[in-house]
Amino acid sequence: MADRITVIGWDGTPLTEAAAAALAAATLVAGAPYQLKALPVPPAAERIALGSIQLAARRIAQHRGAAVVIAEGDPGFFGVVRTLRRPEYGLELEVLPAVSSVAAAFARAGMPWEDAQVASAHGGRLRRAANLCRAHPKVAVLTAPGAGPAELALMLRGVHRTFVVCEALGTPDEDVTVLTSDRVADHIWRDPSVVLVIGGSSAGGPGGGPANGAAGEAAGWLAGRPVGYPGPDRGWALPTDTYTGTGRTPTAPGAPADPGAPGASDTLPAHVRALVLARLGARPGDLVWTVGAGSGALAVDVARFGAAVVAVEADRSACARLAVNARRYGVEVEIVHGRGPDVLGELPEPDAAVIETGGPEAVRAVLSRRPERIVAVARTLAEAEEVRRVIAGAGYRADGALLQSAPLLAPTGAAADGPGLRLGMGDPGTFLLWGAQKP
Repeated sequence: MADRITVIGWDGTPLTEAAAAALAAATLVAGAPYQLKALPVPPAAERIALGSIQLAARRIAQHRGAAVVIAEGDPGFFGVVRTLRRPEYGLELEVLPAVSSVAAAFARAGMPWEDAQVASAHGGRLRRAANLCRAHPKVAVLTAPGAGPAELALMLRGVHRTFVVCEALGTPDEDVTVLTSDRVADHIWRDPSVVLVIGGSSAGGPGGGPANGAAGEAAGWLAGRPVGYPGPDRGWALPTDTYTGTGRTPTAPGAPADPGAPGASDTLPAHVRALVLARLGARPGDLVWTVGAGSGALAVDVARFGAAVVAVEADRSACARLAVNARRYGVEVEIVHGRGPDVLGELPEPDAAVIETGGPEAVRAVLSRRPERIVAVARTLAEAEEVRRVIAGAGYRADGALLQSAPLLAPTGAAADGPGLRLGMGDPGTFLLWGAQKP
């Protein structure tokens, strides 16, 4: 193993005294070609152009002498330090960081960033990074070849955002471009770059952050948004009466039942939504469909956990109420007006989906897109059996339950000193089916 290994973060500014001394004493220097050319690498030192960090780490482990690895900005922030610290290489590092490329990008934009999400598109994670941009109003994305600003914008087609594309930060070729997302794909961008994706209905608070909701509550003392953090309103499923206009207009008595039509169902009770959330397991980077979303109680519940949500609803008035509920809780929900099976073909790929109304037909349409997890609501035992067969027939592990509840009522008024709790009128129950892809 090398006698000493120093990782130097470089942001284009003059090296610190410690970094310059480490570089002058190096017998092996690894870095990007432009870094090896721009910095005063000792003429006798072995040079390694960084392509594969793993190959460079193996060579450094075999080297005898002083090794230096040059990285962009802060090498401990989505940088080479994570790979170099792997146990199989046995390397002990001294890290001399510079300003991270993300911090530099937000500085160029003149924006605070403690409330931002930061994602890397490296390693085939472009879709997950795009989902994060759907769900949050301020995201920095570290791009990669084949996963740059243009590809990111194409994945966000139909979602209005502002892109701040920062190329070659800290070099003489630095360029910062501000464009709306619909224009980004028309340009050819250099790799790598940092892209700030800004916008959404909850981006109007102080400093460009959310005006309310979880991230708004966290702004000023808590960086980012922890995974699974549902905001200041605790609980997995908020009480139904906290949402605006919950429930569709009930179907007229005697009208034929149509599970896919507006007015076919009220909003799911909170205890049912809590189990749906548990079975979906949504997290940041996921995209979740809610089909037959009604006024959006479940869609908002899912979005509060950081997932991107596309809500499909056929009733225009319910769509309007859904938008109000999303704004109230400071979350991003993309609302698609239309009947489930008719509009699903135009939607981005889901990681999970819940069918609140639509029956077996909607379940089949959703399963054709192969989400990892699916939850469906059935209105009758016969429909529940058919939905279970559809889920199992698609190759998923299928399960389900009938959920029923009755409130506990405390005595009030003149009876307050009388007998204790009693059971109130119970609900008729909800059939819930779920499935997960088999390993």
